[in-house]
Amino acid sequence: MSLDIHPEHPYLIAVGLYDGTVAVYTLKDKGSNPLYRSTAKTGKHTDPVWQVCWQKNNLDGNINFYSVSSDGRVVNWSLVKNELQYQDTVKLEIPGSLVEGPEGTKNPAIGSGTTIAFNPMTDHLFIVGTEEGKVYKCSKAYTGHFLGIYEAHHTAVQALRWNPFHQNVFASCGADWTVKIWDHSRKDPMFTFDLNSMVGDIAWSPYCSTVFAAVTMDGKVHVFDLSINKYEPLCVQSVIQKKHTKLTHVVFNPSYPVLVVGDDRGCIISLKLSPNLRKALQEKNNTRESEVAKMEKLVTFVKEPLLEKEVQPTAAS
Repeated sequence: MSLDIHPEHPYLIAVGLYDGTVAVYTLKDKGSNPLYRSTAKTGKHTDPVWQVCWQKNNLDGNINFYSVSSDGRVVNWSLVKNELQYQDTVKLEIPGSLVEGPEGTKNPAIGSGTTIAFNPMTDHLFIVGTEEGKVYKCSKAYTGHFLGIYEAHHTAVQALRWNPFHQNVFASCGADWTVKIWDHSRKDPMFTFDLNSMVGDIAWSPYCSTVFAAVTMDGKVHVFDLSINKYEPLCVQSVIQKKHTKLTHVVFNPSYPVLVVGDDRGCIISLKLSPNLRKALQEKNNTRESEVAKMEKLVTFVKEPLLEKEVQPTAAS
């Protein structure tokens, strides 16, 4: 169902399986058995694992990763000697919603996790999307509790991505045809885009803070630059010829103006960005600071009208 390659130890691969198992394989081993594997006695999920994600070594110096599953658990797994140790980090409870338990008891309803994303600049902060369309803001420092909930989409959240330049900004996409851009300090999205088809994935550009791409189930790639157009994509390209083939993943090459797109039939398509879509990559004076400032200008542009509305005095009676 999911896999992640360790960024510092590329021979280590974490995988999540449909039966709720997580496992770790090493490419150094010629055998087919995993180095580590969860079991029912060692915290195995009870539903499919939709995403696994490596993290920096924990305070004890152990290699570790996180998993999110339809069972509503977010679990941290640590590789300790010959054992895969687990700790439940968050349970995705739905506030105000109860379900019947054994002997007529009422228990909190649990959301079904679909995707997880860790803030690249604020190490403890992460967000989790669910099948119910909610996004939970969480912290590694508060085990068992979440910090807040965004009512993000009307149907399942397909992907979440933090902006690689601005620590407050993230993007979400859903099966409700929309992509939304958020400032995590506010409950409402800054921008909402309707792409007229279920959105499979989104990706921020690694070289420009305001550029992102999205892929939809009707076989199209949409590329946006919010600094140029805040309302429509700069480019919409159909890349699938066969009917009933759905685009499911998209990622930018970290060094070259190339997009890589994957579909539900296991095919990969490589696309080169046209010159007008890679201006930031060509600018010699382009710096990280200038990219942060570019996104901050957008955040301020959206935030100021909202603040004015909040502090607007009421008319005298």
